[in-house]
Amino acid sequence: MLTMNYYSEDAHGPHEIFELGNFELESGVTLPDARLAFKTHGTLNEARDNVILFPHMWSGTPKAMEIFIGEDRPLDPSRYFIILPGQFANGFSSSPSNTPAPFNGGAFPHVTIGDDVRAQHRLLTERYGIERLELVLGWSMGAEQTYEWAVRFPDMVKRALPFAGTAKTTPHDYLFVRSHEDALKSDPAWDNGFYENSSDVHVGLRRHAQIWSVMGLCPDFYNTEAWRGIGFTSLDDFQHRFWEAYFLPMDPNNLIWMGWKWRHGDVSLHTEGDLATALGRIKAKTYVVAFSQDMFFPPKDCEAEQKLIANSQFRVVNSLWAHFAMFCLGPSDREQIDTCIADILKEEVA
Repeated sequence: MLTMNYYSEDAHGPHEIFELGNFELESGVTLPDARLAFKTHGTLNEARDNVILFPHMWSGTPKAMEIFIGEDRPLDPSRYFIILPGQFANGFSSSPSNTPAPFNGGAFPHVTIGDDVRAQHRLLTERYGIERLELVLGWSMGAEQTYEWAVRFPDMVKRALPFAGTAKTTPHDYLFVRSHEDALKSDPAWDNGFYENSSDVHVGLRRHAQIWSVMGLCPDFYNTEAWRGIGFTSLDDFQHRFWEAYFLPMDPNNLIWMGWKWRHGDVSLHTEGDLATALGRIKAKTYVVAFSQDMFFPPKDCEAEQKLIANSQFRVVNSLWAHFAMFCLGPSDREQIDTCIADILKEEVA
């Protein structure tokens, strides 16, 4: 059975925790005793100039991005110090599921992509004394964080590689994310976020998984029964053992609060709503990479933003796995993604 459980520790070791103290959110609310969970691979060199930052996607954890790290891969820990930062509401950093009253469960405050990036910036500068990043990259919500880094800290980011994500959430994407939040909230057991156990909200989690099964992939994936290539025997089998198996172990509130961040992602908040001006602040060499059949972040949406970024190029990863090409379940997906990473790391930048 295929499993992708990012909520358990593994052979790479447990998360480290960076204590943020009383952290003022962009909303003006102070989150007491805030914590940022993270993982690292490799060794920081004496010059502190071999750093790659790889934030994770919605629903994930730092563990999710470890599949791209290896001594035979572009993200080589024998060469780079690779930091996999968490984000608020992911279950290991401060989240609805692990924060005591008064911000427990459904009372957890709204957090933003900007809050995540400010917390990550403190981790890099306060714990490690890092001033420049060789590369920031990420997929989906990780792409939102990548854009936020490149716009908020343009002198710190040398290269930026957002995969299948946008700098400003589109209206279509906003409506989708709200629909999957509402699927979770439709379960009476959700109880405004004050359920006793996440497993009590299994009806909402299953409804949520069904919505993702429609939008997460693409019609061609289902028309060609591509799920057979990774060991599933029927459409129902794929629905239960892939989609439900992925989401049922997760905490509903964590998903909802991460989703709120996703649908409110917008780097133009830095420039009074002017997206072109915000993206014009980026100094990094940038590859904007779309996934060919992605229904969340269609190539057209990604390319429209790329055209607003100086010193950038647009690429497309072709995959029936659509938005989930980053899981590398198709044989060529990993090769195409690794090529993008390798190529941008070869780019000469000042």
